[in-house]
Amino acid sequence: MALIHCEFKSRVLDLSTSMVVILPQPEPSQGGRRRKYPTLYLLHGLSDDHTAWQRWTSIERYVEPLELAVVMPAVHRSFYTDMARGYRYWTFVSEELPALARSFFPLSDARKDNFVAGLSMGGYGAFKLALSHPDRYAAAASLSGALDIVRTANGEDEDDDDDWREEMQGVFGDPDEVAGSDNDLFHLARQVARLRVKPRLYQCCGTEDFLYPDNVRFKELAESVGLNLTYEEGPGEHEWGYWDQQIQNMLAWLPLKGR
Repeated sequence: MALIHCEFKSRVLDLSTSMVVILPQPEPSQGGRRRKYPTLYLLHGLSDDHTAWQRWTSIERYVEPLELAVVMPAVHRSFYTDMARGYRYWTFVSEELPALARSFFPLSDARKDNFVAGLSMGGYGAFKLALSHPDRYAAAASLSGALDIVRTANGEDEDDDDDWREEMQGVFGDPDEVAGSDNDLFHLARQVARLRVKPRLYQCCGTEDFLYPDNVRFKELAESVGLNLTYEEGPGEHEWGYWDQQIQNMLAWLPLKGR
């Protein structure tokens, strides 16, 4: 495997940014032929960055036998949105990033070869990408995801913390306008349920996690509208020991060709 720390200029963000890429390494017997690899876009959480998955899990070792590329971008505390007061991280991660990554590296653009996953804020981003673009992603996974973004945007996760509410308004704008918008996963799930092509979804959360109630609500909604959801829960908190185990379970679930 090759581990690549890639620094590049984003025209959407109008700034220099970063991603870490894990890329399968061709055998010498392949004669240098450029195979286009299936790709997992792996998203970080609110207090992390593009290096977190590499630092806190053995993700490189886990994907090595799978011939799977992994792209891990930096999006800061953006909640994978075009921020009300800030940068256009949704446009960056949904449009510019895949195009740039495929121009830099031999990555497949076929729907069947593209997947997205993340933890916490990144779990929200992963489901948002797959539910917004079911024609682009075959599967998506949320690990301890911040899935009820209406509650989050209203500051209900932080015990009436005024600084948190102000930050969320900088991300989402008027909290009263989040429900039913393209940032609302419950709204997106109902829309996708009516389509013929739907992504497979994997969702897990520890029962001691502060986001567990939000995850249960999304699970119930997804099942009620008929989405293809694999759901797992069990003892666990909002921490890397849980995510290191669950990313292995998710990779075993991933619908890779040849399995």
